[in-house]
Amino acid sequence: MRVSLTRACRFYTSPITPKPSFFSPRAILNQPFSSSSSSSSSSSSHSSTPKPKTPLFLKPPKYSATLSDLKKWHNWAKALASSVRSTFADSDNGPDSSILFRELNWLIEDSLEDPSLIPQLGFQNNSQSVRLRIGLDELYGLWKQRIEKRKPFQYLVGCEHWRDLVLSVEEGVFIPRPETELMVDLVSDVLVRDNDGLRDGFWVDLGTGSGAIAIGIARVLGSKGSIIAVDLNPLAAAVAAFNAQRYGLQDIIEIRLGSWFGKLKDVEGKLSGVVSNPPYIPSDDISGLQAEVGKHEPRLALDGGVDGLDYLLHLCNGTASMLKPGGFFAFETNGEKQCKFLKNYLENDSACSFFNVSIVSDFAGIQRFVTGFRQ
Repeated sequence: MRVSLTRACRFYTSPITPKPSFFSPRAILNQPFSSSSSSSSSSSSHSSTPKPKTPLFLKPPKYSATLSDLKKWHNWAKALASSVRSTFADSDNGPDSSILFRELNWLIEDSLEDPSLIPQLGFQNNSQSVRLRIGLDELYGLWKQRIEKRKPFQYLVGCEHWRDLVLSVEEGVFIPRPETELMVDLVSDVLVRDNDGLRDGFWVDLGTGSGAIAIGIARVLGSKGSIIAVDLNPLAAAVAAFNAQRYGLQDIIEIRLGSWFGKLKDVEGKLSGVVSNPPYIPSDDISGLQAEVGKHEPRLALDGGVDGLDYLLHLCNGTASMLKPGGFFAFETNGEKQCKFLKNYLENDSACSFFNVSIVSDFAGIQRFVTGFRQ
């Protein structure tokens, strides 16, 4: 997970175009949240499963406003964003006005039924009526939350762009970061080198959050593989299931509500792979995080204990008994110090359970991942 959300934004200029076969909100919400396996259904019943919110771009355009009124809101929102200048960036590495302007454009694109009308916001006194997915009053409220409360943009619009996916997220669910995309590439590289032996087996994504890693790997595995996505947070588990179903992967990804390895007794020693982006921020560092992160994202997904290693060590200790011989693991860390510690621990303090333990850098060249194989 990245400490900052400043660059964890979508970089696109065209509007999102939903695909009718996957993106009907009503069809998605009426489907069950978990696969039909007994393990999944026993761990979360329909009556107790939270219902994920519909992302803004999937909402029906049931509101309307004139372009003049929308322009008035847009001018107000731009002025509010402009007033920030570099204040947030200077205080905690938050977004400056240029980033907020970009987010504002994305918010308009997601709100309008027809984003091609955006250029007409430059005309004065345009009485043309446009259809919106959200009311103007709510748009005012959302942008005030973005600036005054520092609420993450992804929570405002209810989605995040990750790899080639558009994933539902909402407050209470960790927002997937760009560097975590490499986790899917690491798995893909292993499968290319090895092999149907790992492709055909069970994979596990521990602490799945929005389901980003599980969905990315499921698309790499294709119909041969099977993934169990585990999370302790009922809302995260429900959102992960929502996202899996949007991409037609509900038969490949099984969502289990539970803590780490606790719900995996039935696949102990049988797993082809274990991946995880666990909480790894030292507890004392949480208060100094960017406001979008520290004040809004779930602490459960951030806090890794005194030195940030609590859950990473738990993963290292539990993975040996879960993987089959030759099975692969990949864990994301806070950086070089944690990577080097874990590599040494896995090579010297884990009863020689692993081989080819490696450190892999992220897009920025920061040592970020620890990978290896079961003896």
